[in-house]
Amino acid sequence: MSEIRVLSTPEFDAFVDVLINAYPGFKVASPEEKERLKQRLLKINQEEPTVTFYGLFRGGQLQGGMALCDFEMNFLGSRVPAGGVGQVAVDLVHKKEHVANEMILYFLRHYRERGASIAMLYPFRHDFYRNMGFGYGTKVDQYRVKPAAFPKGPSKDHVRYLGEDDREALLACYNRYVDRTHGMIAKSEYELTRLFKRPRHRIVGYEKDGHLLGYMVFTFEHGDNFIVNDLQVREFIYESREALAELLTFLHTQADQIRRVIFNTQDATLYHLLRDPRNGSDRLIPSVYHETNAQGLGLMYRVLDVPGIFRSLGERDFDGQTCRLKLTIEDTFLPENAGSTLLGFEAGRLHLLHEDPYDVELHLDVAAFSSLLVGAVGFRRLHMYGLADISDPAYVDTIDRIFAVEQKPVCTTEF
Repeated sequence: MSEIRVLSTPEFDAFVDVLINAYPGFKVASPEEKERLKQRLLKINQEEPTVTFYGLFRGGQLQGGMALCDFEMNFLGSRVPAGGVGQVAVDLVHKKEHVANEMILYFLRHYRERGASIAMLYPFRHDFYRNMGFGYGTKVDQYRVKPAAFPKGPSKDHVRYLGEDDREALLACYNRYVDRTHGMIAKSEYELTRLFKRPRHRIVGYEKDGHLLGYMVFTFEHGDNFIVNDLQVREFIYESREALAELLTFLHTQADQIRRVIFNTQDATLYHLLRDPRNGSDRLIPSVYHETNAQGLGLMYRVLDVPGIFRSLGERDFDGQTCRLKLTIEDTFLPENAGSTLLGFEAGRLHLLHEDPYDVELHLDVAAFSSLLVGAVGFRRLHMYGLADISDPAYVDTIDRIFAVEQKPVCTTEF
């Protein structure tokens, strides 16, 4: 019989053992490094109220652990509670004994019972979590371009270094960006403190008339010798085209010192502003497509409560569409989330219905539905791929419009 509960301070020694064996990439090779990792986790546990560490015990022995994260997320224009999970680790001796399955199911029910309708995670393997009902989110492009590839604007007069005194202004800037950006997660006080306390971090911001309207966090990455360096952009937030232009001008002017600027973006169109988006590999994709960036798939989303998440979207305009929709979701991992929901759309406004008739029925599994609802993929493509069924194909265009979003979800929070 398994017991899942909050870890006590003395149990972090066992959790660190499980963690470093599950993730050899942490490269913990000495007692001193192990102790540093434990102290870092304990610091998070003690100082970050939004993160709680849990362990799964059988016969009194710790066999797995995880960190649950309480989030506030911009979901299609509404701030909603959401749950995240990280540091999911299973003791090597107890692999393939359903430890991870039990922990993830606990995670999903934990947040569902607390009123959260959506959960998210960064997967160690996509197929593993797809089987648990998590759907794909937005891909990330990683560019490695020369500083001169960025456009040089007329000035960077409003760009300056930011320090601890700018803490509240930076948080206000970030929060305004969250309010306008689907998928973004509110920044906690602990995250904000860590942003300024990390010795390698450099922060510059765009300030005009006393208002901070954009900022960039970056580090230097060393090359083969001390005069070869790259600049790694860690966080890039901007509220206006002027803020963007001056921050890009700042990057442009680093050409005499910086070999390449490395930055990750979820903006699929950003390459249009680069004078030369090539990454220096000189590889061609037939016939003549120059390699510009690496691309990765990370964050996955999962709807926990189908009626609940639609109730949070009562103010959303679903593209002016009118339709009575029966939505049937298959969810074998979290059975209480499976079943049918009747949705009435009238001139784009949504009401949950309690009885037939309906115009059309959709049937899809929770992973595909989660990707559809967050806007990572459109209904028309899911239908074409055979990942969604519809009772009347004449409604494909209507349903595609209902679930269309202006912007795919963006998330810069690491957990």
